[in-house]
Amino acid sequence: MNCFPRPNIVISRCIEFDHCRYDGSMIASDFVAALKPHAHFIPICAEMEIGLGVPRSSIRIVSVKGELRLIQPATGLDVTDKMVSFSRSFLGSLSGIDGFILKFRSPSCGMKDIKVYSSPDNPGTSTKTAGFFGGAVVKSFPDLAIEDEGRLRNNNLREHFLTRIFTLAAFREAETEANMAKLNRFHSTNKLLLAAHSQKEAKVLGNIVGHPGEKGDFKAPGRVP
Repeated sequence: MNCFPRPNIVISRCIEFDHCRYDGSMIASDFVAALKPHAHFIPICAEMEIGLGVPRSSIRIVSVKGELRLIQPATGLDVTDKMVSFSRSFLGSLSGIDGFILKFRSPSCGMKDIKVYSSPDNPGTSTKTAGFFGGAVVKSFPDLAIEDEGRLRNNNLREHFLTRIFTLAAFREAETEANMAKLNRFHSTNKLLLAAHSQKEAKVLGNIVGHPGEKGDFKAPGRVP
């Protein structure tokens, strides 16, 4: 039986970790609950990190003179700059991360399909976009496994996510130790999986394993799969 390294996953704190949603609730996720013993989770609530309490009035993305702003309609508070600053600072501090699980359709953490309102108090929406924090995650870590808890209800997407986080964790372990024996073992174990995702990248890694250069040449050209 294979023994997999524990993946490091940043997760929206309201998913199975804390009652920190705007209404004081927590999102139940059987998938996250089952994964807890097998992964290292880093829970984060972007809205609480910028000073919004629990419970709190909800925030929404509003188009203001063609610019997207993050606004709390009940108070008129604009938290755009605080959220952008936090996202940049927090994501820039991360290392050794294999994936993210984000809150579905959140104006802060959502990956996509977040409603954009024409004004703070107007119920009408004009388009959709990514949440401020979630969008920054996708831009900052395009090669990692990133999903929201809504999409992870789909069996195929859930299986793909699990394959990615555990494969990325195994590669990270070999990359961190810069040990050719470990890289050989990673390649031998995963070569068919890698070829199924990208024959080009699998061939590059195969050449590195077959013709190891100096220690500084250890790193593969990209994250996998």
